[in-house]
Amino acid sequence: MTGDAPAPSGRPRPIFILASASPRRRRLLEGAGYRFDVEPSTVDESQVPTEGLSPADCAGCLALAKAHDVARRRPDRLVLGADTLVHCDGWIIGKARDAEHAERITRLLFGRPHEVITGLALVWIDRDIEIVEADVTVVHPRPMSDEDLARHIASQRWQDKAGAYAIQEDDAFIERLEGSFSNVVGLPLERLARMFDRLQLYF
Repeated sequence: MTGDAPAPSGRPRPIFILASASPRRRRLLEGAGYRFDVEPSTVDESQVPTEGLSPADCAGCLALAKAHDVARRRPDRLVLGADTLVHCDGWIIGKARDAEHAERITRLLFGRPHEVITGLALVWIDRDIEIVEADVTVVHPRPMSDEDLARHIASQRWQDKAGAYAIQEDDAFIERLEGSFSNVVGLPLERLARMFDRLQLYF
């Protein structure tokens, strides 16, 4: 659990459970001064029905499934679920399965602008609370050379990352962003703060 850093308003941050094992999300929340526990969801994303949904609705649906998975075990606590995906040319892209898949994804994404979308879900069963939102950032990349691509794949930094890259590690290949930087890392802190403000849950 992190320290009791005050919110920008001077009020203490809300305490909640993060339904994710992502170290990037944990570091973002810690850096923002939130107090939280970590209890990763065990949801199999492939079993969550998302067919026909828009990319934003797909991310929100997956985030909600993860939040509910933990909230059912902890109905007395506020739970935060999150899911990040990438949308490019009509394709919804998650994490690469292997190095070959990562290379195909990287060639696609670093040849044109693409969207990074994170769904956020706040669920508190005992208080009948359920809020789902999504944040979108447009990433304008710089083209990678074949040598750059080979180094990226060999580095294995693509593993366990939506879109097979991490902006905090591969920023040399990003020209500019339209939207939240933290969203591309995996958790849009600005939108999350607004969601907490809507709840007015301060301790």
